[in-house]
Amino acid sequence: MTIIERKVKTGDYETFIMEGGIGNKDVVILIHGSGPGANGKANWQFVIDDYAEDLHVVALDLFGFGNTDHPEEYPENGVQWMSVRVKQVLDLMDALNIEKANLIGNSLGGVVATYLNMAAPERFNKIVLMGAGVSLSQPTPELSKLANFHLDPTKENLRNLLSWFVYDLDRMQDFVDQVVEARWEAFQRPEIQRSYRENFTRSTMIEFQIPQTALERMQNEFLLIHGYHDRFVPVQSSLYALEHLPNAELHILKRCGHWAMIEQREEFLHATKHFFTKDKKEVHS
Repeated sequence: MTIIERKVKTGDYETFIMEGGIGNKDVVILIHGSGPGANGKANWQFVIDDYAEDLHVVALDLFGFGNTDHPEEYPENGVQWMSVRVKQVLDLMDALNIEKANLIGNSLGGVVATYLNMAAPERFNKIVLMGAGVSLSQPTPELSKLANFHLDPTKENLRNLLSWFVYDLDRMQDFVDQVVEARWEAFQRPEIQRSYRENFTRSTMIEFQIPQTALERMQNEFLLIHGYHDRFVPVQSSLYALEHLPNAELHILKRCGHWAMIEQREEFLHATKHFFTKDKKEVHS
C-alpha cells in the first residue's frame, strides 16, 4: 500500500501528513501523542498500511511536533495550545475536502480528538481514544519525567523514558532501541527542542481536562483502548471516560503499556477495524 508524505497548507503554516487509501469512502485521521521526537510516523507507521486497505487514512504531525512548520512565536498557555491544534485539524480537513471523519487519538492525541468533538461534533463519526488522559489533573512520575525531559535531554534519559512505555521490555527491547535512535535523531533539531520546551513549560494538565458535562453530552460512538499496565496515563482515565460518555465501550489490554498499537498491534487493529465497520449494512443489488 502506497503511503504519500507531503505538506498541506493549514492556516498560515504547513502541516506534514502521511496519507494512504485515497479514494476510499470513509476517512480516519490519526493523531499522535507527545514525548521527545514524537510525530505521526513514529506513532502510526506500523498500522497505517492496514487502515489504508479500507479507509482513506491521514496521519498528521501536530503543531509543535515533527515536520509540521514550527513557529517563532508560541501559544502562551495550554488552552491556546489546544485551540491551535483543534483549528489545525479542522483546517486540514477543509484543505483535503474531508467533510466528516473518524478519529484515532493516542495519549495527547486522544485529548485533542475529544476537544475536536467538543468543538465540531458534526465533522466526526466514530472516535477511538487510546491511553487518553481526559481526566488527568496531576502527572504520574513517568509522565512528569516526559514533561521535564527538556531539562536534561540526554540519550540515556530518553532510553529510560521510552523503556517505560512498554510492559514487556525483554520482548520489546530491539524495538525500543530502534525508537530511541530515531527519536534522539529527531530531537537534535533545534526547532523540535524549542517547541518541546515551549509546549511543556507553557501548559499544565489541568488546562487540558475535559469537563464532565461535555463528556456527558457527546453523542458520538467512542471506543476506549487502554493498556492495563500503562504507567503514563493510568487506566482509571478511560474508566472515567466510560462512566460519562453516553455511547462508549472500553477494551483493557493486559500485558500492555502505553503503546497499544505497537505492543498489542493485532488486538488493536482488530478492535478498531471492527468498531469502524460494525453497524454498516450490506447493500445487495
